[in-house]
Amino acid sequence: MECKFPKDFIFGVATAAQQIEGAAFEDGRGLSIWDVFSRIPGKIKNNGIPDICCDSYHNIERDVNMLKELGVDAYRISFSWSRIIPDGIGEVNQAGINYYKKLFQALKEAGIKINASIYHWDLPYALSIKGGFGNRKIIDWYKNYVDVLFDNFGADVDFWATFNEPIATYVGYAKGFFAPGLTDEKYARQCIHNLLVCHGEAVKLFRKRNFVNSKIGIVVDVWKHLPANPNSQEDIESAIYNNEIEGYGMFLHPLFLGGYSEIYNKYLNDNNMMPQVEPGDFDIIKQDLDYYGLNFYNGLYDDVEKTKNASKDEAAGGNYQDRPELHLEVLSDVFKMLVDDYKINVPIYMTENGMPQDDGAGIENNLIDDDRIEYTEEVLRLIHEAISQGINVKGYYHWSLMDNFEWSAGFAARYGLFYSDYDNMKFIPKKSAKWYHDYIISTKDIKDLN
Repeated sequence: MECKFPKDFIFGVATAAQQIEGAAFEDGRGLSIWDVFSRIPGKIKNNGIPDICCDSYHNIERDVNMLKELGVDAYRISFSWSRIIPDGIGEVNQAGINYYKKLFQALKEAGIKINASIYHWDLPYALSIKGGFGNRKIIDWYKNYVDVLFDNFGADVDFWATFNEPIATYVGYAKGFFAPGLTDEKYARQCIHNLLVCHGEAVKLFRKRNFVNSKIGIVVDVWKHLPANPNSQEDIESAIYNNEIEGYGMFLHPLFLGGYSEIYNKYLNDNNMMPQVEPGDFDIIKQDLDYYGLNFYNGLYDDVEKTKNASKDEAAGGNYQDRPELHLEVLSDVFKMLVDDYKINVPIYMTENGMPQDDGAGIENNLIDDDRIEYTEEVLRLIHEAISQGINVKGYYHWSLMDNFEWSAGFAARYGLFYSDYDNMKFIPKKSAKWYHDYIISTKDIKDLN
């Protein structure tokens, strides 16, 4: 079935500063936690470091031309906190301001909407050594950073996101395989509480500015877990744990329902993990938003018995990139959950979605990416179906514009619509790039959903 989307439906692509910009030590930029973490041997696949990445800092025109080639309506980026304020607090780096101004001007001239995340995982290292998100002073540090962004770019950005995938902060402090690489779960629980307060304070600052043509929201990824065997108590409990205690529930409940869930509170109390909560925190966290950003890649089925018997090599990776099974059908359940369970009544944008290819497959195989086309087409079909059922989904952003630095996977996982030749800094459209362009064109000027 050919899918026709409403005329105002947005098609875009997404990237993030740490993953594409490069120029890690140029023009006054300070260190981020990923600049440091990536230099710890064994933390990043093949010991990749994000010093150059796609060199987007020096290639604004190239990147915008790729966006034009795709024909997208919007481009999702993030600001590098340490490029804007090298030490996280204190002096503002004008060169960093100028870079984003130049990028935004080029996007506006191309007629491309700007979707910008204030924070996408790359905390300034200078703040990390002060305790990072576990130090409640982060709220003031973050508010100051947000004020700088609003002063310089407030009206230029069409869609602001306070945070992208805050689960990464939990993983970085509790699990050790994301920056900053700590393994202190109790501290991590404090970190995510402080982060949520930061979010609420940023929304309050935004409202005071009255940017008439800008919107603000947050991006929370949903890797929904389901029991592989609905009759297995172990599988049921595993799914609940992964959803509510180490997944999206930690964020969606306080953001949209208020406070922590009964399940989460019980876990925190039973395990002496309750963070310090100041009076009024939950009121600050639960702000009215203009939209919700959903990052969705796959659904997951928890099979506890199978996991017990799996070898270490067979165990799933931190971002489920090596799960062989696709369960895209879970997306329909996710949409229903967001509306029915979390009472999300603002527009939903799918702010990230994509699938990786293995760098080891070689350039020829990477360029002919039929699997990615099939995957993306099915996700868009499910979005279309959700819209037809009354779910207010207003846009789709493909991850990613080009292959880039994929965090702990380094440069080995390729998600791009453009193949990145890092040795020669050439970016070659994959088969999926033309497919996406043609798909977007086929939906243009459709006034009503058929």
